[in-house]
Amino acid sequence: MDIILASTSPYRKRLLERLQLPFDCVAPQVDETALPRETPKALAQRLALAKADAVAHSYPQALVIGSDQTADTAEALLTKPGNFDNAFEQLRQCSGRSITFYTGLAMVCRDRRIQSVEVEPFEVRFRTLSDREISHYLHAESPYDCAGSFKVEGLGITLFEGLYGRDPTSLEGLPLIRLAATLRQYGLKI
Repeated sequence: MDIILASTSPYRKRLLERLQLPFDCVAPQVDETALPRETPKALAQRLALAKADAVAHSYPQALVIGSDQTADTAEALLTKPGNFDNAFEQLRQCSGRSITFYTGLAMVCRDRRIQSVEVEPFEVRFRTLSDREISHYLHAESPYDCAGSFKVEGLGITLFEGLYGRDPTSLEGLPLIRLAATLRQYGLKI
């Protein structure tokens, strides 16, 4: 069975490569706007499935993997900030707080009538960050394409007091422990 990652994210691609399975990447065409009063968990679940389903329309024989990550503070939904100012504000809001990130993982194969979606939570405890520390970090790593404005696999690890969850790769954008278990259920040798 062919595997397709419904993503153009270089982070998700690198993560999936760790499983040493052949796969292709296809960009899903999905509106990622949150619905009114949609929780971060529900948004991650809906978008992961929408991405997998959108690509599966064109590749009905393939097993398509979709993923999306969200979180929020009391003030705002944490998304990809896109620029320094938005990232600065996100990290300022997270400073000294525990934030739960939700990574949705979906798999769709139309020909085999496979459709599954799960959400992997992961809690991050940010240490209290000064404006100077935030600015230094953002200039050093430019994590403007990362939900939450950090790269846990890089210098972003220095922003935290602790990480709590079952699968640390979910924080990077693709929960590999859960993905590998689900792929085994579908008969792939991992």
